[in-house]
Amino acid sequence: MSVAIPQELVERLAAAHRVAVLTGAGISAESGIPTFRDALTGLWARYDPQELATPEGFARNPKLVWEWYAARRASIAGVQPNPGHAALAALEKRFEQFTLVTQNIDSLHQRAGSREVVELHGNIARVKCSIEQIIVSDFPADESPPRCPCGAFLRPDVVWFGEMLPAEALAKAEAAAEQCEVFLSIGTSAQVYPAAELPLRALSAGATVVEINPERTALSRHVHFALQGSAGAILPQLLQELRRVA
Repeated sequence: MSVAIPQELVERLAAAHRVAVLTGAGISAESGIPTFRDALTGLWARYDPQELATPEGFARNPKLVWEWYAARRASIAGVQPNPGHAALAALEKRFEQFTLVTQNIDSLHQRAGSREVVELHGNIARVKCSIEQIIVSDFPADESPPRCPCGAFLRPDVVWFGEMLPAEALAKAEAAAEQCEVFLSIGTSAQVYPAAELPLRALSAGATVVEINPERTALSRHVHFALQGSAGAILPQLLQELRRVA
């Protein structure tokens, strides 16, 4: 279903040199990846998220947590980027400065061709030492969980409940929000902080802020343009309109 793209939005985007984007679970859901809580089905339905996605849960039962993320990693492996991901990769090539900040951990943006991706919540494909916090790429695949050469258990390189976001990624995201001329908030509920603060930072800095989401959120009343619909439909349409004027 097509959505009317305001001409003023197209013109502002065409005139911009610096663009920042924030994506959330919604754009990945369009590719068939369930959200964290939606994935708690079948064998996992009886587990509390605190058991599967906290440092305390990992300390209590590292095998359970490792196997949960191994199952999620396997389910994501065969998923393909959707037209929304592809449109963002194409948009990146049109601007002098384009920063894509994502709350997603699935690498779909990179697989679609996006280059400047800031991962706020880590990446499920990476593994790190639970003590040294360094990325480890070579480890025994038959252990659950495997151990780092230092002896500590390895864990997914994702941000769990109660953990701080990666400082460098957050700094890049905040700088992009404060320096951009147009900010796109896509497929996010605008409820998880500090990511939810990024469009507000952009607003305060004078940027044009656009929300693309199937439903209205707490952010909707603050933005300049709220486009209600799927990213996979709206972003290719926005790209097409931009090509007509640029």
